[in-house]
Amino acid sequence: MDLNQRLQSIAQNRLFEWTAVSVIIASALMLGAKTFELSPRTQGLLEVADWAITIFFVFEIGLRFLATPEKKRFFTNGWNVFDTIVVAVSLIPGGGGDQVLVARLVRVFRVLRMVSIIPELRILLNSLIKALPQLAYVLLLMFIIFYIYAAIGTTLFETINPVLWGDIAVSLLTLFRVMTFEDWTDVMYETQEIYPLSWIYYLSFIFFTAFAFLNMVIGIVVNVLDEEHARAKAEDDRLAGVEAPVDNRALLEEIRALREDVARLRER
Repeated sequence: MDLNQRLQSIAQNRLFEWTAVSVIIASALMLGAKTFELSPRTQGLLEVADWAITIFFVFEIGLRFLATPEKKRFFTNGWNVFDTIVVAVSLIPGGGGDQVLVARLVRVFRVLRMVSIIPELRILLNSLIKALPQLAYVLLLMFIIFYIYAAIGTTLFETINPVLWGDIAVSLLTLFRVMTFEDWTDVMYETQEIYPLSWIYYLSFIFFTAFAFLNMVIGIVVNVLDEEHARAKAEDDRLAGVEAPVDNRALLEEIRALREDVARLRER
């Protein structure tokens, strides 16, 4: 086994991956601990531990880079680029002013490195990103419903409570409150004193937004997540040399088409 294969075995080792996850969790806990008032000695220990974590991250990213057979392909992966930037900026020494502020902010993003290490989290995030184009149309339709109901609410309820229904912008915020069920019954009871049937307005709005559109969003995300899991499994099977399963539907369609061609030839 050559050096490159040894580095690959180490980088892909589950123990090494979970060690990196543990270090990231420790980094997150240290970040939270620094928000409390600590003694100078404790602060000094945290600074030493922070630099030890940074050194481990440099070692880990360097090991992954050296374990890549084609070094140029390492930076074609967006997560590798993200990890490299975070680790590189983490090396900024804690001076003063904006420099130390940038260093602290980057240390916050070190927690996101857990996504690049755990494949399941990568699949989940990739699914959410790929679902955004489809979700955009759902959000656009939801905004249209919001706008229509806000216009109706401003027209009918402005005189009842100008604070909640004074203009269309405020009405949009009030409807968002209704959609999230934040004391929405208080808003409804207030308008019911003047318009007894205004409950139809609120219940229909909740049905369209909180129930119908929310289920559409969940359905889109779940569908994209299933496709991403299937794609990841196919990629793992390809790397492992496992043949992809035969698509029975496609095979049946091909057999049906061949039978039709044979029947046409016999008729001639």
